[in-house]
Amino acid sequence: MHRRRLIRVPASSANLGPGFDAFAAAVAFHLDVEVEETGTFAVETDLPVPRDRSNLLVRAFERLAPADGLTFRVSSTIPMSGGLGSSAAAVVAGLVAADHLFELDADLLALATEIEGHPDNVAAALRGGFVVCADGDAVRFDPPDALEALVVVPGEAVHTAHARQALPATVPMADAVFNVAHGALLMLGLATGDLDLVGRGLADRLHQPHREPLYPRSAEIVREARSLGAIGATISGAGPTVLVWTTVEQAFGVHAALQQRARGWATVHRASFEPVGADVREL
Repeated sequence: MHRRRLIRVPASSANLGPGFDAFAAAVAFHLDVEVEETGTFAVETDLPVPRDRSNLLVRAFERLAPADGLTFRVSSTIPMSGGLGSSAAAVVAGLVAADHLFELDADLLALATEIEGHPDNVAAALRGGFVVCADGDAVRFDPPDALEALVVVPGEAVHTAHARQALPATVPMADAVFNVAHGALLMLGLATGDLDLVGRGLADRLHQPHREPLYPRSAEIVREARSLGAIGATISGAGPTVLVWTTVEQAFGVHAALQQRARGWATVHRASFEPVGADVREL
């Protein structure tokens, strides 16, 4: 009997303000992949991605096993314009599919980190919830119940390489201390469900100020988020997408205010923090 698997992987938002390359959260958009033994290699999708073996999902799969004779049917609700971990989701989906199909028990986080270049997005995509990445591992915990997310997705993408180039090679000690303090406030707030601490902890001096010229309108949303009724906002990953943090009660009003601010240059989506990471089902 031929094998068939369904893999679902969430989107992710990295950095979360002060946690550059260390903090991330899974967000409830999803990449869905059906892998089936058909005897023919194929990638079937409506997404604007390669349909040959250069496809990132297939490349990740083939780090563990050959994709000969397999058909990959791929769909996704993850916005592609940058900042919500679409590439990390593809990497994780490919690795999880191969690992499950061939019963390999591989170190998926290590492999995904190697392919992606940093652990934050792939750790959140694999494990769901919030993650703190350190020492080659990721510590995971559940999102607080009262916390909701909105994402502002600009129509124009910014290349991650350009966003990396905008960062300085060194930072002042005062900025490093600022980020350590605010990262600790954010994690303490998330762990205890204290959303006032979460709001205070979202501030950053290591990456967001340096990237403002790349997406000034996104940066403006980050600065204005509290005045719109939100807890706060952060640039999602390398941007230009903005993750807006709210309570469940605030979300409707904040969504309406953001739609006004984003008209003509971005779309606004309601997207809860996702406790469930990469999931596989046999068919």
